Amino acid sequence: MQALLDAIAAMPFPADAGRLFHGRGGRFPGCEHLALDAWPPVLLLTSFQPLADAALAAVGDALAARWREVAPAGAPLNWVYQCRGEAAVTRLMAGAVPEPHVVTEAGTRYLVHLLRGQNHGLFLDMAEGRRWVRAQVAPGARVLNLFAYTCAFSVVALQAGAAEVVNVDMASGALAIGRRNHELNGVAAGAKFLAHDLFNSWGKLTRGGPYDLVVCDPPSFQKGSFVASKDYARLARRLPALLAPGGQALLCLNAPELGEAFLRDVMAEHAPALACTGRVANPAAFADVSADRGLKVLAYRAVA
Repeated sequence: MQALLDAIAAMPFPADAGRLFHGRGGRFPGCEHLALDAWPPVLLLTSFQPLADAALAAVGDALAARWREVAPAGAPLNWVYQCRGEAAVTRLMAGAVPEPHVVTEAGTRYLVHLLRGQNHGLFLDMAEGRRWVRAQVAPGARVLNLFAYTCAFSVVALQAGAAEVVNVDMASGALAIGRRNHELNGVAAGAKFLAHDLFNSWGKLTRGGPYDLVVCDPPSFQKGSFVASKDYARLARRLPALLAPGGQALLCLNAPELGEAFLRDVMAEHAPALACTGRVANPAAFADVSADRGLKVLAYRAVA
């Protein structure tokens, strides 16, 4: 717990959404269950095991002390505690959570929700992936966003000049939030939303192609939707037919038990026509003792 308290004592006033303390990375012994994130104007403490009242009180005192030092006059301290696992609970500990709750990252606005569910509308560890998309998308590009969730990749692609983005996800509720994200950023034109089961939609997607960029950010294990250990191969086999000559694919894997070599081997076997052009680094705030255990994001290109 002391490493978390030390991080709080040194944290800056957060303007953008981002991670403030990453105990999950294994770099702070005894804090592997803890994470602290900024979702301005709210802070979120997440624990993967229940915390005693005394521990929560210590965190609250540390946050209040630091807030008095860095926050603008009159800015209230708002913070939420979420315990994940069998004893899952979410509690507003101080202040309030705005509704609607909109945060920013690199100037882009996203709608988020902290008091319900464990996915809050934006995956903070994917910030560098979004930066990569913004840098790689050329004006007029056509983009396919698979497992789109709330469509953050689509928003940044359209901001970068893409002509069209097709967002595919089975969860219509997530896509509805995605529509609002596009509206928040004034890029609703050019975005399409398909609440489809990807593995039953290859024909439709292939006919709608080819695409200059395909983004694949699937869940690592979601029963009835995608299990990385067996379904990434099915996905890889379809990628070459979706890409234009010279087109790129951004492939994401967030399964701690599957390393970078798993994804490279799957692509080498099932999509040998695509060449790996490198790995996108994770945000520094998500540093991990093992690069294989953290988020893996690889970029591929089709031979022109």
